[in-house]
Amino acid sequence: MTGPSGGGPAGSGPERVVRVGVLGCADIAWRRVLPAIAAEPRTRLVAVAGRDAAKARRFTDRFGGEPVEGYERLLDRTDLDAVYIPLPTGLHARWAVEALRRGLHVLVEKPMATDRAEAAAMLDAARTAGRCLMENLMFLHHGQHEEIRRLVAAGEIGELRSFSASFGIPPLSAGNVRHRADLGGGSLLDVGVYPLRAARLLLGPELDPVGAVLRIDPALGVDVAGHVLLTTPAGVTAELSFGFEHAYRCSYALWGGTGRIVLDRAFTPPPTLRPVVRLEQQDLVREFTLPAEDQFAAVVRSFAAAVLDGVPPRDGEEELLGMAGLVDRVRACARVIR
Repeated sequence: MTGPSGGGPAGSGPERVVRVGVLGCADIAWRRVLPAIAAEPRTRLVAVAGRDAAKARRFTDRFGGEPVEGYERLLDRTDLDAVYIPLPTGLHARWAVEALRRGLHVLVEKPMATDRAEAAAMLDAARTAGRCLMENLMFLHHGQHEEIRRLVAAGEIGELRSFSASFGIPPLSAGNVRHRADLGGGSLLDVGVYPLRAARLLLGPELDPVGAVLRIDPALGVDVAGHVLLTTPAGVTAELSFGFEHAYRCSYALWGGTGRIVLDRAFTPPPTLRPVVRLEQQDLVREFTLPAEDQFAAVVRSFAAAVLDGVPPRDGEEELLGMAGLVDRVRACARVIR
């Protein structure tokens, strides 16, 4: 959703920039998003807030800006146009709504919310404030997926029959925040949202869960692995696997009446990687090497364009609510294994 641009430097002047504050000192901010904010000419990092000033200072020593102790103190500042929120998922709604109410635009890490009710409250706050609320589901901003959509539309694999996707990572360290149920942890929200969103991207929004399995670790109280089967009204299926207890895998495939398309590193390609799309047809296999792209830089550019130019983010209200609702329906139909 987008609303009017913020005032001051973000809204006027020959060198308009978005003045950004960061709520939280997460690893994804350190490795990917803050380097992109620092490199983007239309954004400027102003402050980073942590639960303790020393942690925040580690970030500002590298990326610039002022360290702040405590999230409320950052929101009290008058020199910000927007905030980036890489906090645990269970804290997104609270702090995003608070920032929006104070007139700040918000870029929030994926998933935006733990459920549809939270997503609706966040979007309502953005609409009321006339500010932009954008989810950082970065893989959507990489051009490799549009190339695959083009191949399918051109009939390269015939009529599409099924989609499969996997995103699994090795076991997390003890005490990892993604193991905490009270903070929105679990593999469905952390890695499962990638194949779910890819299924909506490539098969359309009218996907219904036919069945699902979520394996709960009894000691942790969160799902550490899952499998979902979806279908479109026409019977095109999506089979998705994800989890925290796997050898690393990050890929998807589309299977049609006359061929198949396979993409590896589908969700987390490094900025320097030139993706390879494999097209399998009867008696013919072709591989297409695509240009390298920095999807994190693309997210930051898109956010700046939303704030400064009023360009709508890629995913609007309908998609954000639809995706959150799909996660709810997967949970509701899942067989839970402990």
